[in-house]
Amino acid sequence: MKITDLLKKEGVLLNQHPADKNAAIEILVGLHDKVGNLNDRAAYKAAIEAREAQGSTAVGMGIAVPHAKTDAAKHPGLVAMTVPEGIDYECVDGTDSNLFFMIAAPAGAADTHLEVLANLMTMLMDAEFSQALVAAKTVDEFMDLIDAKESDRFGKEEAAEEAAVESAPAAAAAEPAKTAKILAVTACPTGIAHTYMAAEALEQTAGKKGVSIKVETDGSGGAKNVLTAAEIKDADVIIVAADKNVEMARFNGKKVIKASTADAIHRSEELIDRAVQGNVGVYQHSGAVAAAEDTNEKESVGRFFYKNLMEGVSHMLPFVIGGGILIAIAFLLDDYSIDPSNFGSNTPVAAWFKAIGGTAFNFMLPILSGFIARSIADRPGLAVGFVGGALAASGATFASPAGDIPSAFLGALVAGFAAGFIVKGLQKVCEKLPPALEGIKPVLIYPLCGILIIGLLMCLINPVVGALNTWISNVLMGMSSGSSVILGLLLGAMMATDMGGPLNKAAYVFGTAALAAQNEIGYMIMAAVMVGGMVPPIAIALSTIIHKKKYSEAERKSGPVNFIMGLCFITEGAIPFAAADPLHVIPALMVGSGVAGALSMAFKCTLMAPHGGIFVFPVVGNVAMYLVALLVGSVVGCLLLGLLKKNKEEA
Repeated sequence: MKITDLLKKEGVLLNQHPADKNAAIEILVGLHDKVGNLNDRAAYKAAIEAREAQGSTAVGMGIAVPHAKTDAAKHPGLVAMTVPEGIDYECVDGTDSNLFFMIAAPAGAADTHLEVLANLMTMLMDAEFSQALVAAKTVDEFMDLIDAKESDRFGKEEAAEEAAVESAPAAAAAEPAKTAKILAVTACPTGIAHTYMAAEALEQTAGKKGVSIKVETDGSGGAKNVLTAAEIKDADVIIVAADKNVEMARFNGKKVIKASTADAIHRSEELIDRAVQGNVGVYQHSGAVAAAEDTNEKESVGRFFYKNLMEGVSHMLPFVIGGGILIAIAFLLDDYSIDPSNFGSNTPVAAWFKAIGGTAFNFMLPILSGFIARSIADRPGLAVGFVGGALAASGATFASPAGDIPSAFLGALVAGFAAGFIVKGLQKVCEKLPPALEGIKPVLIYPLCGILIIGLLMCLINPVVGALNTWISNVLMGMSSGSSVILGLLLGAMMATDMGGPLNKAAYVFGTAALAAQNEIGYMIMAAVMVGGMVPPIAIALSTIIHKKKYSEAERKSGPVNFIMGLCFITEGAIPFAAADPLHVIPALMVGSGVAGALSMAFKCTLMAPHGGIFVFPVVGNVAMYLVALLVGSVVGCLLLGLLKKNKEEA
């Protein structure tokens, strides 16, 4: 298969002028739809936007490679676009992008196309080739450039590999084979683009410096060019440029540099120089790396807490969202009049939905604490964290080991961090054990001692945190309408403060914690959090239509897209506008979101699902007034934007 088997002439547009990133995505998605690569255009675009929310796919050097692996893709495909004047695609190095390749990869299809895509990513690292593509005058010229480059580069590589195989016996007789002294592993979450571009950047830089390197690519089609045990043993330094977890146990005792794929693409020279100099910490597979490895500065306590908490929350959310929505559907389908005390399970259909949703929802606390512990202590922390979270849910105490005082979300947080530190402590203690016992540490010592210690700890913690939870619940349940409104105001404003940042995440985590209580005030808090997060993009969209003089032409064109973002509870849609004028935009959005959150509380709106936007409105309690809260908050934010922002001519 060749690159041009995936990239059709009809899927190439030259000399385009999209207003901004959103417009570029719309054009590229439209090309995929035009050539028949998609089952569902809207779902594919949503998958692309979800990938961009993780971090821009602009990789520098003017190149952007938006991509998604999703069921919305009918079959593997490529489309391309050139934008000679360039646009801001939020590249980490601040440069504009002028060459775009958008990749569509089916979620369950065979991976025969991945090698072709890897070849394209490698070719794009040649600056002259990329510039020639941007300068192409016709689609035929564009396609011919790709064909010629692919044949020249990979045809020669295949011939060289065949020649190497034929001459291997003679070469082996002449002199011993040389083993790479620097090894590397590259991996990104989707394993389609950045994995291979990072590998190519490291190989190019090493070649220029006359350094021997072998790079393993952990792509979507599996690991390629896998590092052997002998190579790892003889290596001086190993560079792990990865945005996801890779198998690290094999590097135990070796000098390891940890970096991201973006670092490998943009700072490959710095990474290779560090590897050559050898001033690198030794990796120990306890999950810790020597302090000298990446930086001499210690991580702040706040950063440590936030990073590990988000690791737990990100793994917890699928269980909360899936289970929460199914439970909400159960209430929607049930008949309250049959038995109010059994609401949600009165009818067979409702009971079925609630049972399935409840099963998923009950994984919430073990998953949260388990992955917090794993983030701190690597894989050995996982089992100890799971057990700690389960004990927080059951409420085990010394008086009642079976459980009667659940410490719930707060207890699971404590359990996750405690489990991580317990396992790290055990790893430290076990360093003095004889080497012969190395194999039993992860399968016997860490789980047995760790689970025993976390069990003792949770039996102590559950009564204390359980009492705290009861007090908080009583305070919240006993709130006057005025004080609950203040809480809604605060949560709504936090959702709009940094739109996806720490304060936004803090409010959202508080909402999911309240949701776990499964009572009315918890559902009200979650409703206030979600409506607060929906307001910013909608207020922006309204303002770009009503206050046209306040925005550039590009902003006016992209503004209405934020209606969709807001209705889908994607607060990040407002970020480009906030970043362009933070002093005027953020306060306006905070007030609008705060008003929406306060009204939601005042109207006693409830929400049993932690996500979904307008798609979960059918299960919102008092949905009519919830819509009023959303509309009023959006209008308030819009009006304040009109008052605070200057006209573009005056700015």
